[in-house]
Amino acid sequence: MDRTLSLYFKLLGVQIRSQMEYRISFLMDLLSTFMLNFSYFLALALILERFGTLAGWTLGDLAFIAGLAEMGFGIMDLVFSGFDPDSFSQFVRLGKFDQMLLRPVNISVQVFGSRFLVRRLGRFLEGCVIFGLGVGLANIHWTLGKMLYLPVVLLSITAGMGALFVMGGTLIFWTVQPVEVVNIVTYGGNELMSYPITIYPRWIQGFFTYVIPLVFLNYLPALYFLEKPGLLNFPPILSFAAPFAAGLMLFLAFQFWRFGLRHYQSTGT
Repeated sequence: MDRTLSLYFKLLGVQIRSQMEYRISFLMDLLSTFMLNFSYFLALALILERFGTLAGWTLGDLAFIAGLAEMGFGIMDLVFSGFDPDSFSQFVRLGKFDQMLLRPVNISVQVFGSRFLVRRLGRFLEGCVIFGLGVGLANIHWTLGKMLYLPVVLLSITAGMGALFVMGGTLIFWTVQPVEVVNIVTYGGNELMSYPITIYPRWIQGFFTYVIPLVFLNYLPALYFLEKPGLLNFPPILSFAAPFAAGLMLFLAFQFWRFGLRHYQSTGT
């Protein structure tokens, strides 16, 4: 285990050093990522200034839930970027994944360490700013339980969304090219988590509750933090189901990943 972790951090070190070689370019990428994502929230804020609330959620409430989603997704986008279907498909098509399989190192660790885009910190920092605005505007009554549960929810979002990246990357073994529906579920799922689920049609609510349980990662915990009434008469205890939902998603994702590895056939390149 120690050797595996040491190797993983060495791979990350190589990635970070290579990206910091051109620091002005790195800073510009970081700033552009921050500004692009922050502009979406700014547009929402301007709309709410006109209409007041969205399904009973104030700007502070929406900033809280959106910031939490962005922070979790930002961390995921760093840690799980090796499984990003868009980049992983290139590894498979160009034969780089075959080279990984020949090395006497755990293949999952190699994929984790194969891509670590530091510029994506911009998304995490943007989430921090929005979350800070939410905390300031939402007038949350903080308790010890809420403070302890907050990092658990953040890591649950990271793990749950990372599971979707792993599943999407695994599909590349059969499709070779990225499947657009995966981006709809991952990046679209993050956008969905940035708003209260009740604004969506019932079939979307059901899909992201019972099929891909994103509701348990962000929306239900937000009800606990913001002390809002529940969804579909769910018991309040489900606000604490985030780590269990994320753990189940991650477990199933890596089971699918192992299944894909057993049935992988090289592209011949």
